[in-house]
Amino acid sequence: MIASSIFLAFGAWQIVLIVVVVLLMFGGKKIPELMRGLGSGIKEFKDASKEQDKPTTTDKDE
Repeated sequence: MIASSIFLAFGAWQIVLIVVVVLLMFGGKKIPELMRGLGSGIKEFKDASKEQDKPTTTDKDE
């Protein structure tokens, strides 16, 4: 939801310009590797947040 509002703040030419600059900086071959790294980082973050939400069990019987 936030991402859609960010893209609405930019016009079409600004988005094209950003894409061209990123392509020039990193090259076409490097971008898929960067996206894979970003995706794995997001996945690790989600797994860690889910793990934190799980209730921990403690032994109160002892």
